[in-house]
Amino acid sequence: MKGSRRVIKYIAEGLFTLSGGITSFAILLIVIFLFKEGAGLFSSPTVERGYALCVHASNPTRVLDAREIKRAFDGEASAWQEIGTGEMTGEIALLRLEDLDALYPGEMDEAGEAARRRVEEAIGDRPGVIAFLPEEYLPESEEVARRLETGNVTGVEFFAGGEWQPTVAPAARLGVLPLLLGTVWVGFFAIILALVPGLGVAIYLSELAGARARAWLKPTIELLAGIPSVVYGFFGLVVLVPFIQGMFDLPVGESALAGSVVLAIMALPTIITIAEDAMRGTPRALREASLALGATHWQTIYRVVIPHSSSGITAAAVLGIGRAVGETMAVLMVTGNAAVIPHSLFEPVRTIPATIAAELGEAPVGGTHYQALFLLGCILFAITMAINLSAEFIAARGQKGGGA
Repeated sequence: MKGSRRVIKYIAEGLFTLSGGITSFAILLIVIFLFKEGAGLFSSPTVERGYALCVHASNPTRVLDAREIKRAFDGEASAWQEIGTGEMTGEIALLRLEDLDALYPGEMDEAGEAARRRVEEAIGDRPGVIAFLPEEYLPESEEVARRLETGNVTGVEFFAGGEWQPTVAPAARLGVLPLLLGTVWVGFFAIILALVPGLGVAIYLSELAGARARAWLKPTIELLAGIPSVVYGFFGLVVLVPFIQGMFDLPVGESALAGSVVLAIMALPTIITIAEDAMRGTPRALREASLALGATHWQTIYRVVIPHSSSGITAAAVLGIGRAVGETMAVLMVTGNAAVIPHSLFEPVRTIPATIAAELGEAPVGGTHYQALFLLGCILFAITMAINLSAEFIAARGQKGGGA
């Protein structure tokens, strides 16, 4: 009998070990794949793959960066003196495939020698031209047109850029700063809104509620953590957004404030549960000693219980931030999804998780947009990893302090 139990024990331990090893290996593969795809962005060309920019052969300009390309094609720069090295003079003439279709109806349907001749003709008539065309349409001879060097996407453009417009041609704008600030903005105010009521409910459950009230109230709060985020998002969209719009007289109610309130509600179960467990872990001897010295119940709570459980409360707040930062659907539904740098809580914003959810299905696999979204995932992974490590460090420090 003992031998069979020992065999079953070894089999169970082996299965658990194997399961843990497979899970850890799968997570490692996911992380490697995530960073591999994201890092590929910095070897991607500024101009969309399969397309190129070219100029008239007489134009001495050889290199244009993403900012100069944007200025030219957005009409912000109308003369060559405003971009490039300044050696070329005269007005900029933009040429796209649709312009060629209008000039030569029916002749640009398929790339070939005839189409390239039309491209040579159109470029030859415009010394100040910048042509944005598919590579198969480009003239083979550099006597008429010359291809511009545009380089690859750089880290400065990505991490410090203030515009997120990944589908704009000819050079996509991949500045992550609005998305990063939107994520931090919404998450920060969510935890500010959630911390006070969450701490208050935790104090009530730990120190004031009776056994019957705690028996039904705590499971109910924990049950809130299992509600799908889309339900919270639907509630925010139907109830909260119109309320905020009417109360503050806003053009639209989808804003950072709506996202912060929804995320605060979603973070409350995490904060309440962890903070309440930390408070209930306060040794009974400390409470009795405080009361024996003449302290009231409330004085014992805020002078003994809360200081003793401060590490657990801090860990609860940090994990609440992690829940807010990583949330997707609820934020996607109520924040307005405007990729702009936020200046107030009443403006629409867009977060990193919402951007990935909204755009990944439309991004061509292996393209610049696709790789940029994976790099956003790397940033989100780094943020949540830092938050989780901070919570572990704070909890470990609290345990050492309690043990001492």
